[in-house]
Amino acid sequence: MTRRVSTRNASVQVWQAYLNNRTKRHRDGRFLVQGVRPITQAVANDWPLETLLYRLGAPDLSSWARELLDTSGVPQVGLVPELMAELGEKSTGIPELVAVAVSKQVALETFEPGEPGEDAPVVVVFDRPNSPGNLGTLIRSADAFGASGVIVTGHGADQYDPHTVRASTGSLFAMPVIRAAGPAQVLEFRDRQVLRGIPTRIVGTDEKGPRAAYDHDFTEATILVVGNETSGMSAAWQQTCDDMVHIPMGGTASSLGAPSAAAVALYEISRQRRTFAK
Repeated sequence: MTRRVSTRNASVQVWQAYLNNRTKRHRDGRFLVQGVRPITQAVANDWPLETLLYRLGAPDLSSWARELLDTSGVPQVGLVPELMAELGEKSTGIPELVAVAVSKQVALETFEPGEPGEDAPVVVVFDRPNSPGNLGTLIRSADAFGASGVIVTGHGADQYDPHTVRASTGSLFAMPVIRAAGPAQVLEFRDRQVLRGIPTRIVGTDEKGPRAAYDHDFTEATILVVGNETSGMSAAWQQTCDDMVHIPMGGTASSLGAPSAAAVALYEISRQRRTFAK
């Protein structure tokens, strides 16, 4: 199925709303995927795509775009360059493709990472993220270091915001990203994991944590909690965590940003497990 659109019709207006209208994205269960790698990863991970939007006119589409259009089986709509430029939000150039994707809502109640006796899973909790870009970067780090999922607590940034999707560079499509209200729901998740035979500890990262991250034993299943970028680890989360660790720093910086702190902690978890496995 292919059609061509040269005017800002009703469909185009709906797609434009997905760029900055969170309510519209959630109500429709749809969001936009921009960029070569995110679109490629969405297809590679069998993420449900509703429509592939492609650029009409010269220059000819690249072999990547042409092959994707020819093999994906996803309905296609050709848009004039001006409309593609608006939907692509690129500072330079006009995108060849933008995908309209279907949102996935994974329930924490049914999330069961890991199996008893196998590798201990790592799950990252990001509490009330302010920035979609920071959330996307954290999702990318969690994927890079082998985490089993990301839980976003509170009314923070939307994982389906275009800025989040781009910053994740496609990792959003490779791992579960789950919404939860707060610590109580994460505690219930931890308790379910323990009942499944997967002993799990909740570990918070905070500059006032009593132990350095490299002195903490991360070889068992871990729920790693990263606080809000502005206010840090809340009192409720500090009470929920079994352990608190800090990341030793030099220089004049007072703290690391939330995505950076998560990446450092995830690297330390990965390092310890590689060392233990030898």
